Amino acid sequence: MHSNNFRLTSAVLLAGMLVLSGCLGGASKTPSTRYYVLNSLYGTENKAQPSPITVLKDTAVGIGPLRLSQALDRPQIILRTSHNEIRVADLDRWAAPLTENITNVLVDNLSVLLSSGQILKFPWTASIPIDYQVVMDITRFDGIPEANVDLRARWGILGDNGRKVLAKGNSVLTEPVGGDTIAEMVSAQSRLIAKLSHEIAEEIKKLEEKKSGL
Repeated sequence: MHSNNFRLTSAVLLAGMLVLSGCLGGASKTPSTRYYVLNSLYGTENKAQPSPITVLKDTAVGIGPLRLSQALDRPQIILRTSHNEIRVADLDRWAAPLTENITNVLVDNLSVLLSSGQILKFPWTASIPIDYQVVMDITRFDGIPEANVDLRARWGILGDNGRKVLAKGNSVLTEPVGGDTIAEMVSAQSRLIAKLSHEIAEEIKKLEEKKSGL
């Protein structure tokens, strides 16, 4: 009799422990965070490179400083759910600060589009004379899978080591995502930076032609 009671009590306790373990999440797993990077579409590592827009000789181009709006300056990827609403994707994050990632991609892209190895990232050594300095404010860089991604950027090209405004630009760019995942959305954002790089390279070409009297 005592043996049967002991077995029954043990079974009840074991069942209770299993239920409690399940309630505490013993069998469940916390979703892992995913990290993403932008890629240079015009970088030297890509096989299909475009022809340079112009060839810079003995000309140094500086990229930066680049500033993001406060809504974008965070580790998480931003999703645009409506015209006036955004959502922060807590489990989908940039692998590095977004300003650094965009600046690096611009340097890679412009190195090919301008056919120059003298594309420097801010800050650079004060002793290096910079012919063209690209400064930028990005106010929108978001989107949503299965739809589009958007980029809004105001930028300027400075001369005389940053003391003179040579040109100004206001880029409003849109790119279809072509898929329903965050990874495909980030790929589309890389294409946006490529378009932005192309606009900047075209403006530098005009400045070079003006300087040469062409």
